[in-house]
Amino acid sequence: MSGSEAIEALRKIPGYEAASPRQVERLGGMTNRVYRVAIEGADEDLVLRIPGEGTEEYIDRNVEAHNSQAAHRAGVSPQVLYCDPKTGIMLTRHVPGTTMTPALFRQTPGAPTRAAQAFKQLHESGETFEFRFELFAMIEDYLKVLARLGAELPEGYHDVVAEAASVREAIEARPARLVPCHCDPLCENFLDTGSRMWVVDWEYSGMNDPLWDLGDLSVEAGFDASQDEEMMSAYTGGSFTEAAFGRMVIYKAMCDLLWTLWGLIQHANGNPAEDFWAYSLTRFERCKALMADPAFAAHLEAVRRG
Repeated sequence: MSGSEAIEALRKIPGYEAASPRQVERLGGMTNRVYRVAIEGADEDLVLRIPGEGTEEYIDRNVEAHNSQAAHRAGVSPQVLYCDPKTGIMLTRHVPGTTMTPALFRQTPGAPTRAAQAFKQLHESGETFEFRFELFAMIEDYLKVLARLGAELPEGYHDVVAEAASVREAIEARPARLVPCHCDPLCENFLDTGSRMWVVDWEYSGMNDPLWDLGDLSVEAGFDASQDEEMMSAYTGGSFTEAAFGRMVIYKAMCDLLWTLWGLIQHANGNPAEDFWAYSLTRFERCKALMADPAFAAHLEAVRRG
């Protein structure tokens, strides 16, 4: 898509009908089309998000709008200037920072710490997000979407879901305090200034166990053991329990189990951003490998003990 669609969409937003963009830059995005827009006479740039095809099947734009505004109040996300729940078009202020990638997260000193601090600020903000992010309910919902699309599942997927019943039992036996969570911490959703992290894209956000955010980030960034410890130490302010660390590790596997299905939906919808069949298989194989690791059982037991 060219920048012309961004200009056309921008001029349909109240207050921007006569906007004269001097530069439009396409940014990243796996499902949506995101543009940085510089307007003549304006002191700051804007970010315009146009949602991808088919996202209305599984994203509630009213929830996203509410949560994006709450995340801004929490001080971790840019201000939302406009959001249309019907079309999903969103306009926010642009904030400075390096868009992170898995490699940058692993190579940039202090990056796991700054991300953990951003999560802590959000989780302890006292804000309330709409929507309850429930892992196993979402797996069921995504499976229903895939059934409607007539999509293929990787061999053995239902077997792994059945195996994950022990994980569900352990987690539900020790329920966590629910807090506002991002729930989809792709590395590219973080902007690093060198002194802090901004977090963007609240499509999947909701009230959740805070350790989901940390486990999911660890998977997305490919953290090693020392980076996991750095992240957890920064989040807890020092020491952390075996149960907390175990819960974070368990969520690494569970987020792969869930996002495997998300990738299959993208594949079924013909999303051209990447090879989503390969993406899904990679996530599914990683989930199976982590659950088969003998250490996984030890982490599960630590969660059970609390």
